Formats: sequence, C-alpha cells, structure tokens
Amino acid sequence: MRASRLISILNILQARGRATAPELAAECGVTLRTVYRDIDAMSEAGIPVYSERGSAGGYRLLDGYRIQLNGLSAREAEALFMTGLTGAATDLGLGAVMVGAQNKLLSAMPAELRKGAVQMRRRFHLDAPAWFAQADQPVYLPQVADAVWTQQAIYIRYESWNGLKERIVEPLGVVMKSGAWYMVAQGENTPRTYKISRIHALSSLDQHFTRPADFDLAAYWDASTLRLQHDLHENIATIRLSPTGIRMREIFLSAYIFSEMKLSPEPDEDGWYLATIPVGKSWHACIDLLRFGEDVEVLEPPELREKMREMITKMSRIYNA
Repeated sequence: MRASRLISILNILQARGRATAPELAAECGVTLRTVYRDIDAMSEAGIPVYSERGSAGGYRLLDGYRIQLNGLSAREAEALFMTGLTGAATDLGLGAVMVGAQNKLLSAMPAELRKGAVQMRRRFHLDAPAWFAQADQPVYLPQVADAVWTQQAIYIRYESWNGLKERIVEPLGVVMKSGAWYMVAQGENTPRTYKISRIHALSSLDQHFTRPADFDLAAYWDASTLRLQHDLHENIATIRLSPTGIRMREIFLSAYIFSEMKLSPEPDEDGWYLATIPVGKSWHACIDLLRFGEDVEVLEPPELREKMREMITKMSRIYNA
C-alpha cells in the first residue's frame, strides 16, 4: 500500500508542479503525519522533492525531474488502453494525435507491460451510439472543440425548436451522448446546451473569455440531463405487456423509461405483465408505445389510451384502403 501511495504522490507532484501536505493527504486518504513520513522516505530514497514556505508554498519536485512509467501495475497499463475513444478523437480532429500519444505511451512502458496494453486495445472497443442509431459527425465539431480549448467566443446560427437563431456564445465544453455531440456554452452568463449538428454556420470571434472557475462540466451535464428527463416525462402511464413485449422492452424503450419502469412480479391469467412507466405528451408516448405493436395495451391515463385508439384506427384505414 505504501509503495502505491508514494507513486501517487510522485504523479501528483509531477502533474501539478506543486501540492500542499493537506492536498496530498486528501488525495491519498491518509493523515498529515503519514504524508510527512512519505515525503521524508522519498527524500531518503534520492527523489529530489523539496518544500517551499509561504501562502503559495507546498511540496514540489526539482525542475526537470521526471518519473518513468515503470511504476504502473499491469492492470493500470491495460486500463490506459481501454478508453476506446479513437472514433471520438477522430471526430474532434485529434485522431492522429491520439494514435501518436498511444504509440509514445507504449514505447515508454516496460516490456512486461506492453503486451497486456496491446491486447487490451485489440480486444475491447467502445461503440458509443445506441442501438439502431447512427453517430452524427457535425461539420463544425472541430471548430467548437478548438474554441473550447482556446476559450474563444464564437458566432453561431443555430436551429432551435423555434427556428433559426443567431447567437454569440462562449463554449465551455463538449459532450458526446449516445453518438451525438453537444456543446455547453454560456451566453449572458447562463450555461446552455446546443446540439452541434444543428449549427448551420459558425465563425470564431476575436474575443477571448475567462472560463468560470467553479464550472464543472460533468456536474452540469448530469444535472441538466436529469432535469430534461423529468421535464420530458412528467406523466405516468399504466400498460400491459405480452411475454414478447417483456423481452423487447429494453430495445423499444429509452434507457430512462426502462430504468424507471415498475413491473409486476407475476403475469396475469393471460400471461401479460402490468407495468407503470414515465411518459411525456400523449403524441410522443404513442410513438414510443406503438413500437410494441400488438404486444402492448395502454390502460391509463384515459387520454393516452384514447390517443392510441385514434392513431391505430387511422393506421387501419390506411392499410385497409
């Protein structure tokens, strides 16, 4: 455990340049006394770590000192090549950069770790898009990514639900969700989410911005996704599913609806299962549920059942004409 902790401290100091004892203790989950002992042990081992006093002080490594990758465990080395994000990097215009970085990382690894890392890259792959959905490749994705990195404001002509809008925004981050790319950007000091494939025109402005120090992209995305899911599925429907419908529910329902579904433990006398699911407006709910064909029956609410009956009747007239 101590050897692993010493390597962690080395990595922290190498990555950040400087860290205080309380910061190292928090990162490693140990007491300040333990950190002081670890620093002393590193110095005795010949590692050039020294302390700086003052409000901006802390521990740091001698300038130019670099540790090698021989501190990695075999599992850690393999995990580095399990990202599977080469496709995403290519979309961002960084495909060649990622390949070059991986090759450099492989060459720096000890020989005994190289084999496992290569096998991990060959045997595991991340396919981000959902089933029956194709990943989009927005025209302006590389420009958006560059603006995020350089903290440069951009002008966009964007297709919203209310038509084309023109905006000047400050890009804070890029997110890929189920194969689709989104930009999180602030305008008038309020972060908003934009689907990058809906950007019809983009130009970079000679205007740089300061990124909010307290903005956390992952936290923003999680909170906004949860809020959107609740807003889009404000109602509850009671349905019956046949045995075939039960087997197909994970494919036909969105991940959110599937995760929130409440299913009866036992079937009724016909072998069908009772379930409650979150739904949105009647028209959207019908589109989702009609995928099940004859293997679903809507019981409640009455307006959703009536909308299903209305749509099925119209479909019947079309095919019986």
